Amino acid sequence: MLAYIFRVFVSMIGGLVFGSIGLSVGAWFGGNFASEFVFNGVRGYEATGQIGFILFALVGSIIGWQYMEKRKQPGK
Repeated sequence: MLAYIFRVFVSMIGGLVFGSIGLSVGAWFGGNFASEFVFNGVRGYEATGQIGFILFALVGSIIGWQYMEKRKQPGK
């Protein structure tokens, strides 16, 4: 049970770290190239920053989960 809680914790931390990177990348992209893009009631760098955070947080959570799954298997 403790291993499962630790796996969830690592997955959340990975999601936050990757999400902050995605927010920065999305804001940079929206500010320079997609200034007319609209999402969730906002436009430009704010919209693409939100999308970057959502996508990268999801990817970071999956990577964190897979990393912890791989660590628990003996012999790898």
